[in-house]
Order: sequence, then C-alpha cells, then structure tokens
Amino acid sequence: MLLIAVREKKITLFIVGDSTAANKVEKALPENGWGMRIGEFFSDKVTIANKAANGRSTKSFIAERRWQAVLNELKPGDFVFIQFGHNDEKIDKPDVGTSLDEYKANLILYVNQAKEKKANPVLLTPIMRRSFTNGVFVDTHKGYPDVVRKLADSLKVPLIDMHQKTQKLLVGLGEQGSIKLFNHLDSGHVNYPKGVKDNTHLNVEGAKEVAALVAQGIKEQKLGLAKYLKK
Repeated sequence: MLLIAVREKKITLFIVGDSTAANKVEKALPENGWGMRIGEFFSDKVTIANKAANGRSTKSFIAERRWQAVLNELKPGDFVFIQFGHNDEKIDKPDVGTSLDEYKANLILYVNQAKEKKANPVLLTPIMRRSFTNGVFVDTHKGYPDVVRKLADSLKVPLIDMHQKTQKLLVGLGEQGSIKLFNHLDSGHVNYPKGVKDNTHLNVEGAKEVAALVAQGIKEQKLGLAKYLKK
C-alpha cells in the first residue's frame, strides 16, 4: 500500500509598519527592528514576510503601494500584523502624518482588505520610545494607541497591546537600565563614527525583547499562530 505524506501548508506572517519593526540595512546595524527577530520564536512552519519600512505611516505605506504589494501576496490563512503610529503622529509632515480620524480610517482599510483576502489581521499598538523626565516615564504617543485599542474592539480583531507591554518593560528597567535595549553607541563604531543616542530604535537585545513580547501576545490572544511558537 502506497502511503502519500501530506505536506502541511506553510503560513506566512506579514508585518506591516514602521522602522521599529523593519529589517535594517547593514550600514544601520546594530539597529534592529523587532520583525527581524520574531522568526526566532517560530518553528519552520511559519514564514516571516517583514514588509515594515523606515519612516512609514498608515498613509504613506498605502500611497507608496506597499500595502497593495502585500495584498498581492496574501493567501487565505496568512496573518497580517499591523503596527503604525510613530510617524502618523508627525502631523507637521503632510505626506506622512495623519489625524486620529484618518489613522482610524486607514487601519479600517488594512483590516477589511486583509479579511477580503481571507487572511487574519492583527492590530498592534506602537511600541514605546525610551522617554523619561526626571526619572519618570513619559508616553509620547498621544491618542494614537487608544484609537487602535477601540478599533480592535469594535471590529472584533485581535489586539496585541505593545504600547502597554513595552511601557511595563521600560518602567521595570528604569531610565538607565532601559538604555541597553536601544541604539546607544559610543563614538568609534564603524556605522556611527560620532556615536548615537537613539531612544526610538532598538538594538539587537531590544529587538529580541520586544519580539518576545509579541510572541507573548500571540499566546495571550490564542491566535492560530500560537501552535507554531517554539516552547
């Protein structure tokens, strides 16, 4: 009797968002986006398609047809993690910044178009910047994360609240302790000869820590992806 092995279909996890999740070119290293590290938490049954890009907002990602490119690849059963906010809040830049209402409308479009492709959209709030004043943590994201929370609830879409998770992480580490997660370098580095103190973008350790929080959120939300996470 001939036994035919049924090959399990691979699932693709698409990530759309900004520089905090994006893959980095060699000249930017050791800056890392969490999307570069999330694959380390999955078995080989999941393919990571990290389409996040530096400087993009919900608006510019659509305008540059980056979102259309994702839709062209999406297959039924795939997952789409949607995380914007860092650049949407830059309302002084009309090609990038969005009002809260426009931000909401754009996110609705992402969710509905992903669903039309029979994919699984998941909303993520933006991660926190490292921002302390006199030792007290300061949230810089204004009303944008709350838009995501309310929208996830109204559209019945899973939410991974990275805003909340990364705040807990940074507050727990404190003003000095949290430096180790971000792209802070003394002068003399090959990519940063003058040094850098970047409190928005993660380094390798920070990207791994934040990716671990994303994996935690996948488990908490009981997403179909959870069964592919390494134990």
